[in-house]
Amino acid sequence: MSTTTVLAAGDHFVLPRLLGEELRAAVPATTPLAIRELRLPWPHTPFGPVAGVDEASGTEEQMIEALRGARVCVTQLAPLTERVLAACPGLELCCVSRGGPVNADLAAATRHGVAVCYAPGRNATATAEHTLALLLAAARGVGDVHTDLRNGTWRGDHYDYDRCGIEIEGTTVGLVGFGAIGSRVARVLAAMGARVLVHDPYVRPDALTGIAEPVSLGELLARSRIVSLHARVTDETRGLIGRAEIAAMPRGSVLVNCARGALLDYDAVCDALESGHLAGAGFDVYPAEPVPAGARLLTTPGVVLTPHIAGASRQVARRAARIVAAETARFLRGEPLAHCANPEVLTS
Repeated sequence: MSTTTVLAAGDHFVLPRLLGEELRAAVPATTPLAIRELRLPWPHTPFGPVAGVDEASGTEEQMIEALRGARVCVTQLAPLTERVLAACPGLELCCVSRGGPVNADLAAATRHGVAVCYAPGRNATATAEHTLALLLAAARGVGDVHTDLRNGTWRGDHYDYDRCGIEIEGTTVGLVGFGAIGSRVARVLAAMGARVLVHDPYVRPDALTGIAEPVSLGELLARSRIVSLHARVTDETRGLIGRAEIAAMPRGSVLVNCARGALLDYDAVCDALESGHLAGAGFDVYPAEPVPAGARLLTTPGVVLTPHIAGASRQVARRAARIVAAETARFLRGEPLAHCANPEVLTS
């Protein structure tokens, strides 16, 4: 049996070593593999657009050189562009260890006969837990008092009634989106005693039974003291929460976003925090990343900020590597792929 060359193009999170270990565990020893490792610079160097694909790390030149003779590529952020695919005619499978293959040109891959797979749900648990951490911190004003205390100021006035935060038990919390992440957040909040509302036009009402109440977006905003965003960015959801939607929330509400920055008008958030209409906010994602120096969010009171790390856990990195390794093993056995973004390639 001939040896299959696989490029494990990892980075400083999903390490090439992890990809290699999971490939060796998933592919039987009877199927010879030659695993070539490449480490891309993310997150030490921010990802960005590369020749028409988004959120990529590394260069086309790196990939063209590293993919020479490779039949399979497993990666998190490598740019899988038209130029790369055209230069690598032996490539048959690209497995992207992310919730969506945004760093792959699917149209080009389909034209070149390359199947592209992805790793749905890889970071659902980590992101749900991080959402809850930001939600709790924002609801209790942890960000500001943490900064004050680190700077030597003991803020006892946060015991003033008008400054006190809110408990989750008995509070109405609205979740915009009920996918893999939102559903996990909903279950934990319900267990904590919150009244959970959900707006998601794609969820079956029976999926919410015993956990949450399905409502319209307008009703969710009007009734919820805490709102957390869990929707994907589409043409319908881009800018979903703007000035009017924030104004519809009760005064003293809290807003959390660990989904995508494009869902939300951050200037409107800053205005609402400064006016006191919003009592707090927690964000892991932003309209521009890294957040530019001088951005209002960096100095607006009441905000808890993290640098897009909701999905950063060791379990996520290992799980991502395991998912793409399992897809590679299916491909080499001639079995159907579980998470293929362009399945038409497999039937052509």
